[in-house]
Amino acid sequence: MPGLVTVKKVLNNNVVIAEHPDYDEVVLIGKGLGFGKQAGEEIAGEHAEKFFVLRDEKEQEQYKSLLEYVDEDFITLMNEEIERLEDKFRSSLNEHIHVGLTDHLFFAVKRLQQGHGIKNPFLSETELAYPQEYQAAVELAERFDEALGIRIPEGEIGFITLHIHSALTNRDLSEVNRHTQLVSELVKRIETYFEISINRKDINYLRLVRHLNHAIERVENETYAENQDNLLKVLQTEYPLCYNLSWKLMKIMQQRLQKKVPDAEAVYLTLHIQRIVSGEQKRI
Repeated sequence: MPGLVTVKKVLNNNVVIAEHPDYDEVVLIGKGLGFGKQAGEEIAGEHAEKFFVLRDEKEQEQYKSLLEYVDEDFITLMNEEIERLEDKFRSSLNEHIHVGLTDHLFFAVKRLQQGHGIKNPFLSETELAYPQEYQAAVELAERFDEALGIRIPEGEIGFITLHIHSALTNRDLSEVNRHTQLVSELVKRIETYFEISINRKDINYLRLVRHLNHAIERVENETYAENQDNLLKVLQTEYPLCYNLSWKLMKIMQQRLQKKVPDAEAVYLTLHIQRIVSGEQKRI
């Protein structure tokens, strides 16, 4: 970051909050950047290894308070990991990840060190929906193990995945969580309706979960699929149970998302459900 900035607050030896002429308040990160610095002092932006803007006042306060209880080594490790993620995806991450993921992982590590387990009922759906983010989370967990000597379990890797996806897509984490939970609920409805237990390793399950995620995104963005009335009538006759269930699932989606789900979605859902049920019956 070129130009001079004015130190507003030194948070620790490596992190400084400063006034910037173009970005207002910025967070600067760099080894020893804050050492011996005082409020009001000018420093060269070029000395920072990284800077980011927390435009939201609430996030600024959250980050400041976070640095009061998270030690410098952990902050440094997190900043390195976030930089790695940006390099891996060749994309800037939403700056909230500096607050959200740092806070989340700090307390997750504390719980693990105290011997508490971490449960994640949506792990399978998360891994299938966001495979690239999941792989990045696995790699992050491995580096945490090397740096801190603590093994991050699979359930926690699922939560890290959601944070990464949220930051990559600029979607609110609560929205990403809601969609993941909705997919899980829809899958359970299929299992209950047909009294089956779907094999989570089956290729048809993978296709179903990815389709449900894309369908939710299409509904949210109101990019509807083309009309499929003729095929709908055929499927209603050929696979009446799957067809009826598809409409029940669409009603749930509509209630949760508070948006219209197009009729054409019944075609795709019916076909996915039929493949799942047919595969499970062959397995028995």
